[in-house]
Amino acid sequence: MSTIKEAPVLPTPRRTRPEPQRPVNKHRNWDEVPRWQIYLPLSIYLVFTLIPFYWILLFALRPAGSTSLVPWPITFDHFQKVWTEREFGTYFQNSVLVGLATLVLTTIVALAGGYALARFDFKVKRGFMLALLCSQFVPGALLLVPLFEIFAELQMINSLGSVILAETVFQLPLSMILISNFIKNVPYSLEEAAWVDGCNRFTAFRVIVLPLLRPGLIAVGSFAFVHSWNHFLFALMFLNNQAKQTIPVGLNTLMSSDSVDLGALAAGGIIAAVPVVLVFAFIQKWLITGFSAGAVKG
Repeated sequence: MSTIKEAPVLPTPRRTRPEPQRPVNKHRNWDEVPRWQIYLPLSIYLVFTLIPFYWILLFALRPAGSTSLVPWPITFDHFQKVWTEREFGTYFQNSVLVGLATLVLTTIVALAGGYALARFDFKVKRGFMLALLCSQFVPGALLLVPLFEIFAELQMINSLGSVILAETVFQLPLSMILISNFIKNVPYSLEEAAWVDGCNRFTAFRVIVLPLLRPGLIAVGSFAFVHSWNHFLFALMFLNNQAKQTIPVGLNTLMSSDSVDLGALAAGGIIAAVPVVLVFAFIQKWLITGFSAGAVKG
């Protein structure tokens, strides 16, 4: 008859007092700086930045002849004057057309050239890249005479097409460099995998690479749009008809040697600035990503 062995009695574990937990410092090093040392410089910078904008709003919204520092009563007569009497509606349409056309042409050509620089090796590649970089040191004023001669031969003077082509040529070098650097950050193995699956080079680029280039394309396109929107020289030199002028030239017509209509000039400046502010407010998250990614790899 088998005997049942009793289970050994285990000693009761001795309770030990838990060690007091050390307070975890959840603040990072930069948080240890007193807040006033951060907010004071930012506040001073903000004041100096916003004062000019407030001054423009003041002249644009207060009645003519008023010297009040507060725009009250608010009037929109200056906006109505520049939009109807000064033909700013026409200038605005021309600027939008030039900006959008420059954006599309610059993006398409820079995308093709940037892909060639990023994915292909050829003998003059280093020299071509050097030429692109050196072209950034050439001011736009030096291009006026040769471009004017070319457009005169092509009978494109006093046409918005001449301004669009000139702006596109001026924006292409930097745009190609940015897009080529952005394409280099896309792994080449992704395209090779698409080729193995039966895609040709164009299909692989359209399906695999192009969606990954959205931040870079937005950055390049927005830079081209804003520059063409604000550029003054090309529109002044290549456009003689007032109905073909753009907003920067239209703002210049509000100033004369005898007098300056400050209210109309401020209202025109606000009209010119609002589209740019809206564009940057909408694309800012892609803009920072695109420019930072395009500047990492050379």
